[in-house]
Amino acid sequence: MVKLVLNVFLRVGHLGKAYDEWVHQPIVSKEAPRFFADDFAELLTLTKWWVIPLVWLPIASGFVLLSIHRGLSQQLAVLNIVCGIFLWSLFEYIFHRFVFHMKTTSYWGNTLHYFIHGFHHKHPMDSLRLVFPPALTAVIAIPLWSLVKLLSTPTIAPALFGGGLLGYVLYDLTHYYLHHGRAYNQSTQKLKKYHLDHHFKVQNMGFGVTSTFWDRIFGTFPGKKITSGN
Repeated sequence: MVKLVLNVFLRVGHLGKAYDEWVHQPIVSKEAPRFFADDFAELLTLTKWWVIPLVWLPIASGFVLLSIHRGLSQQLAVLNIVCGIFLWSLFEYIFHRFVFHMKTTSYWGNTLHYFIHGFHHKHPMDSLRLVFPPALTAVIAIPLWSLVKLLSTPTIAPALFGGGLLGYVLYDLTHYYLHHGRAYNQSTQKLKKYHLDHHFKVQNMGFGVTSTFWDRIFGTFPGKKITSGN
């Protein structure tokens, strides 16, 4: 098996078919192995939770203001923001289920998966590799913006995309909270347990993070024995 040492993500590829079982055996510790020997490269893989709203909320606001500047009413801007958040929740589910939990056995497949999500399942309590680094988010956001522009009008597209960005911010902050925050009511307690069950009990179900809605729609909502068990 792979030792948790420097440049571990370059070694997991050699696990082949054993990778999937290995990566889904979590290590509950706040300490985690480095990705790179180079300090600057290593720094690029680490992100504080507060960086997400600091970077993306102004950008999301800018997109919404662009729609208003192009003539979209404030009421329609709000409606498109809500639609954007809703569409993000679907994207969140699809991306988590089919990309973050893709099955791979090849060297580069294992390596890529470990880099984008496998590490999080192996070390779920690492607070600095939980939210997305802004550079990685931008790589995903740019083609999504092109798609929104293609499918929408020049007036509506920015507000719709801004809503999607707001949905992303809510997702990443919720994800961080579910791992490191304290549940303060029954709803947050249930959602926290729901997500931690995805990590520690039933990793092939429960792909929603901000809600359980799409899991219920697509049949990946865990059974009562999982969600209600201790």
